[in-house]
Amino acid sequence: MSDSPTASPRPATGFDFEAGITAPFRMQPGLRKLPAGAAQLTPLPPGSRHQREKLAVLTAFWAEALAVVEGFDATPALHALFTHAAAEHPGAWAWDGATADALWLATAVGPQGEVLQRRPGRFGLGDEVARCLQGLPPAWRQAGLACLAFAEDFAIVDGATGTIPWLAVALPSHWAPEEKLGRHFSEVHAPVADNAMLLKATEGLLKVITGPERYERFVWNVSDHPRLHAHPARVDPQRWQHTAVPQAWFRSERQTFIPLPAQQQAVFTIHVEVRPLAQALQAPAEAQALHAAVASMSAPVLAYRSLAGVREPLLAWLAERAQPAGLA
Repeated sequence: MSDSPTASPRPATGFDFEAGITAPFRMQPGLRKLPAGAAQLTPLPPGSRHQREKLAVLTAFWAEALAVVEGFDATPALHALFTHAAAEHPGAWAWDGATADALWLATAVGPQGEVLQRRPGRFGLGDEVARCLQGLPPAWRQAGLACLAFAEDFAIVDGATGTIPWLAVALPSHWAPEEKLGRHFSEVHAPVADNAMLLKATEGLLKVITGPERYERFVWNVSDHPRLHAHPARVDPQRWQHTAVPQAWFRSERQTFIPLPAQQQAVFTIHVEVRPLAQALQAPAEAQALHAAVASMSAPVLAYRSLAGVREPLLAWLAERAQPAGLA
């Protein structure tokens, strides 16, 4: 079995622009079934952007990123995640029921949290991953290794209680993971603007994502913030003070659900990507679609997404980008 980054099969797809950008814009679940064989995880090459940011967060702020409700047993869901990862990407991850092995990172974690450096790593001093994991409580080290081995962050959704009792989220999009822990799904989405459709769909959504089928959804925003890690405690509250629209960023998430029907649970995966807005728009039609979505946002949605102050210059810039070549 090869541990080369080139050996990974079926890489997870990123943001689907056509599925993710709709007008009129609505805050809604937007689930779609995953086809057979579609990947849900994205292995990280050593020293990749996602990995470097996650290393920084798990080293300095792990208590915000890793959280569990007292008394909740995450073992079945984590073992299901590790089994899924090994089946989906056998060249990057191995799991024998006790030891989690990140093959690309030359690092493993045993059942008691013991960190095993298989050989020197491929970036930095060669032991960055192991040193980061040693700084975590032993009970969190296997989950921490999974966070560093894959681009995705993870959460467990419990269908029986409707809550999120476990989180491993190093790259949140302007929300604080520690504040969502243990809260009902409807409470988690309560601050979302124009959330009526989301809240109405909550009970049905819980049944769907903890059932036998696999689903994905996409969310996005235009942002002045370039980092993947966007915890509100480390983002300037005065937004758009130093970023003009042409230098803005397109922040997107591909979210999927790995179901555990027997436990009435699902592992929620979140793959964040941040790209320069100008690069994210590959064609005039995409700029036109984004223009239509932003133009249709209500005032509360614009405020919630920190776009109220830049709506007009953003729409003007998108309208120019939407012109076919030679007409702009």
